[in-house]
Amino acid sequence: MLTREWRPPWPVDVGRTLSPHRRGPHDPAFQITPDGAIWRASHTPDGPGTLRVVAGHGVVEATAYGAGAEWLLDGLPELLGAGDDPGELDPGHPVVREAVVRQPGLRIGRTRRVFEALVPAVLEQKVLSLEAWRAWRYLLRRFGEPAPGPSDGSPELRVPPPPEVWAVIPSWEWHRSGAEAIRARTIMNAARLASRLELRASDERLRSLPGIGVWTSAEIRQRALGDPDAVSVGDYNLPALVGWALAGTKVDDAGMLELLAPFAGQRYRVTRLLELSGGALRPPRRGPRMSVRDYRAF
Repeated sequence: MLTREWRPPWPVDVGRTLSPHRRGPHDPAFQITPDGAIWRASHTPDGPGTLRVVAGHGVVEATAYGAGAEWLLDGLPELLGAGDDPGELDPGHPVVREAVVRQPGLRIGRTRRVFEALVPAVLEQKVLSLEAWRAWRYLLRRFGEPAPGPSDGSPELRVPPPPEVWAVIPSWEWHRSGAEAIRARTIMNAARLASRLELRASDERLRSLPGIGVWTSAEIRQRALGDPDAVSVGDYNLPALVGWALAGTKVDDAGMLELLAPFAGQRYRVTRLLELSGGALRPPRRGPRMSVRDYRAF
């Protein structure tokens, strides 16, 4: 067990900054305990590790366990947005300006783990979040190892498997998770190139992989690299949110990009601010909703 105290020189909302890394309320690799502590398990370059983060008055207290403990603590500032600069955003639009005021502690951090961001992003391709989270839970509980940590007081986390494990998961296990063959192939193919991706995960490099498009690349870069401009083109709900918030009408991807053009370099930050600004900015729901599919075999 190792510990670290970090005093960020700017306000940081730890919960909202880390929330993009949580894949649903029952994520085996990310949990929030009743005392408000955030726990996150990761397979670091040094091995499995667990990080516990608690925000105090101007100080962040972190405890890490396992072989990856030192690596996780070294990366704590970057995880909480030390490499991010919200001041680069020129709010311009009054709605964005108000969102900035309401979210003074929002930062865009980075995990530095590209493949760990890739797997859940691929599982979320063109399906409801509930369906993707179900597959993520099954696969981590089936193939992830128990996360290191204290015997008492810690949640039962699972460490996401390393690439070499993802590369050999049998087809029937993918089916049982609810992930169809095309998403399984994308993850398995990427697993074989994971070491190269960790060295250089540019948009061009990611999109050169079969099954990785513009949406998936953006979702990976947002979390692993902390890219403030990686807008999720192709998202089911995002264009409507951006259109309604900035223009008072629903738009498609092209319309969304046009509205976000004045914020070039900071487009992902703007979409995060809008997502966190509450229901008033969201368009009214009309029409049928997508249903959760379940074709698992047991």
